[in-house]
Amino acid sequence: MSDPLVVAGLSRAFVQGDRTIEVLRGVDLALAQGEIVALLGPSGSGKSTLLQAVGLLEGGFSGSIRIGGEEASQLDDNGRTRLRRDAIGFVYQFHHLLPDFTAEENVVLPQLIRGAAPDGAGGRAKSLLSALGLAERLDHRPSQLSGGEQQRVAVARALANRPALVLADEPTGNLDEATADRVLGEFLRLVREEGAAALVATHNERLAARMDRVLRLHEGVLA
Repeated sequence: MSDPLVVAGLSRAFVQGDRTIEVLRGVDLALAQGEIVALLGPSGSGKSTLLQAVGLLEGGFSGSIRIGGEEASQLDDNGRTRLRRDAIGFVYQFHHLLPDFTAEENVVLPQLIRGAAPDGAGGRAKSLLSALGLAERLDHRPSQLSGGEQQRVAVARALANRPALVLADEPTGNLDEATADRVLGEFLRLVREEGAAALVATHNERLAARMDRVLRLHEGVLA
């Protein structure tokens, strides 16, 4: 079985006036199935840019990105959309839940987009949300949930389609320390139970230490 993620020679540069700013400089990275890796670095180090590249959210990159053995650079827009939908789950610093939908509906929707049957999608949503302690909050809209509960729904949504790879960009950055610890613990537990690999961008050394491996990004170079 191919690794969920293999990146080789990934580079990204921006031109500002007469200056060229290299945000990523020849990044090499591989994640094994079930491995959770922290991507550590200060603000502006290129963590979000790397996640956007790996998540197939932006173009303008050079190098190779292979997800589940499939080379992203060889795909057209439809192919990248399909790979992103089927193989990648996203958790952001802000939950980005749909405000007019309940917690359960927010987790059902990506499954329906992929073509799942409504009954199966509902069962999967209930199972994930219950595993995150939200069994009593299924019919609550985001405005009726606390910040930690909203982020738990976002975690469930990211895992709804059983992705091989989960990308998380400062997933607890908007939470207080105690809530962040709880949400991260639940995130790590559920990702491991699902057998997914995860790349988690953070600037928090303490949270990074709870993951399987720590990589550091500094001035576009990964170590």
